[in-house]
Amino acid sequence: MTIILLTTAGCHLCELASAMLSNIDIVIKPIEIGDDDDLVAQYGTRIPVLKFADGSELNWPFEQHDIETKIQQLLA
Repeated sequence: MTIILLTTAGCHLCELASAMLSNIDIVIKPIEIGDDDDLVAQYGTRIPVLKFADGSELNWPFEQHDIETKIQQLLA
């Protein structure tokens, strides 16, 4: 399973989200939204955002438990 982490440079909340994800044994694909005007328009005020294989998203604020629960739902 791969989770996309929508992030941008200098975002301390994104750093917190990344640290949470480091505790989970999955592939994390960070995407820098600052490189794409459309992504900035869509996610600029919501990052960090996690995107899952089923197309669902988890917007900040989220906690470790929220991530783990979502992953378990997808694996079920």
